[in-house]
Amino acid sequence: MSKILKTDSPIYSFAPIADIYSKVLILGTVPSKESLRMNAYYAHPQNAFWKIIFNLYNLPFSTDIQIRKEVLLQNGIALWDVLRTCERISSLDTDIRMERPNDLHAFLSSHPGISKIYFNGKSAARYFNKYFSDITLPGQVMPSTSPAHAIKWERKLEAWLEILTITRK
Repeated sequence: MSKILKTDSPIYSFAPIADIYSKVLILGTVPSKESLRMNAYYAHPQNAFWKIIFNLYNLPFSTDIQIRKEVLLQNGIALWDVLRTCERISSLDTDIRMERPNDLHAFLSSHPGISKIYFNGKSAARYFNKYFSDITLPGQVMPSTSPAHAIKWERKLEAWLEILTITRK
């Protein structure tokens, strides 16, 4: 007998953060419940994403959404999700069902300066490979910044330093 999961209403990703100067694209899977509630990328206070980004560029940490967007754009970073929509009963990627991808082909066509994709965790890479195996840009799986990915923050930061090799050119 198959297990039937009760799902909430569909989850939709946010608009991408990007401009014509973007050099790299960071892809997550789809926003968490807390991010959806706060209407902002990586809004869960225990998610290390923003702490890592501000540390990479030696900037004072801010919770201001506009400042966070500016830090990304000023450093050539685009941010989006692989999935446009899905159903999910929790914030865990393992609960994703009925997913539909974003139009990454159109996005990358309109952002030709992007030379590498960084995946915020293995799930983002897995969904990317499922829907976009024809995209030939180099990609790299980074340790998930989610609090569910239980490695020390310092190890996450050390791995994410890789982004500087492209954004500091």
